[in-house]
Formats: sequence, C-alpha cells, structure tokens
Amino acid sequence: MQKGTISVSTENIFPIIKQFLYSDQEIFLRELVSNATDATSKLKTYASKGELKGEIGDTTIEILIDEAAKTLTISDKGIGMTEEEVMKYLNQVAFSSAQEFLETYKNESSIIGHFGLGFYSAFMVAEKVEVVTKSYKEGSKGVTWTCTGNTEFILDKNDKKERGTDIILHISEDSNEYLEKARIEGLLKKYCKFLPTEIKF
Repeated sequence: MQKGTISVSTENIFPIIKQFLYSDQEIFLRELVSNATDATSKLKTYASKGELKGEIGDTTIEILIDEAAKTLTISDKGIGMTEEEVMKYLNQVAFSSAQEFLETYKNESSIIGHFGLGFYSAFMVAEKVEVVTKSYKEGSKGVTWTCTGNTEFILDKNDKKERGTDIILHISEDSNEYLEKARIEGLLKKYCKFLPTEIKF
C-alpha cells in the first residue's frame, strides 16, 4: 500500500470545486461518463491498430446505484490505467493560484473543463471517491486510488480481473438526490444521450 499527497500548488482546490462550482454540481455525471467514453474509444482505436491482445468484448458503460451503501458507480471496460498512469493523471493538478483561478474564470459556465478537472468534479457530490482500475496492457496489475476530498490519497493493489475502471462515489449527506434513480436517469438523458458508447443504467 502506498500513501501520498496530490500534487497541487494550493490546498484550496477542493473547497473551490465543492463550493464555488456548486451551482453546476450535476455536471459531475457528464464529466465522469465522458471520461469513461474516452477510455472506451481509445480501446477501440488500439484494437483497430492491432495493439490489443484478445477480444474487445462488451464495452457497455454501466451506472449503478447502491442505496444501502450510498454509492454511485460509473464502470467502463476501456483502457484502464496502470499504477504509473494513476499517479500521473489523478495526482497532479496544476494551479498557480486559487485566487487567480477564481478571478479568471468566475464568469465561465464550464469552469471545470479549463483545468482538466472533470474527474475532480466527483468531489462536488462525494465525500470519498475510489478509482478501481486495471490497464488493458498485458501483465498489468489492478490498482485502487482512494481520496476523501483533501490532498491526501491512498494507492493500493487490487485483484481486479477485467480491464477498465470503476469510479465509486460515496455520496455525501447533502447530495442524496444522486442516489435517486429518477435523478440519475434525467441527467443521463440530458447529458449522455448522444455519446458513441452504449450506457446501461
């Protein structure tokens, strides 16, 4: 098991995401499904170039609600990530200054996209996020990244057998609406209707 700190030049990033962007809270699902779609599209590209060993198989993205556990999970069967890729993509968020960020983008409607913060929008509705992933690359081992909305994370090995990524959101008390089937269904229709990958809810 490994513990570390997400590389940010200010610790204000999570309060910004949670509070300042709060008005646009529901876009977290669009961002996470979009990431899952990208991972799936990349897999198909690698397969067409002969870079994938074995069959592509089912590439459906699944959205699951577990009301008892208070979790919302977005699962894909895309390219997944190696441990090195998790360290690179999830733990390095570059900000020069939180204040500068706010001043520059306060009037923007899609502020999240400016810094590749799509994944971090999960923390607008979740008190803890787990990323359970396994790369499509031969010989890759599964890894789990866990963060509770501050700059510290835990990285652990897992025994995930299939390639792809499960993002498990432990929904916070004030965001319980995202454990309601009708709410998620509405968001999927609003944001994800025309994506090139099949989505199962």
